[in-house]
Amino acid sequence: MKTLLAAVCAAFALTACSSQYIMSTKEGRMITTDGKPRLDEKTGFYTYKDSEGKTGQIRKEDVVQILER
Repeated sequence: MKTLLAAVCAAFALTACSSQYIMSTKEGRMITTDGKPRLDEKTGFYTYKDSEGKTGQIRKEDVVQILER
């Protein structure tokens, strides 16, 4: 019983750490990300992981706003 409780608490703690964000683009797309998108100042691109775990990039100029869900 204690092991099950510890496993449930650990799983909850791990999921609670990552937040979802929504990036809206100039074209009207809404991109849901797992975790906060990271901006690379050298390239001018945001790097993010989508809800399926795939890594993507988008130009900073194409992003209108980023909101935490």
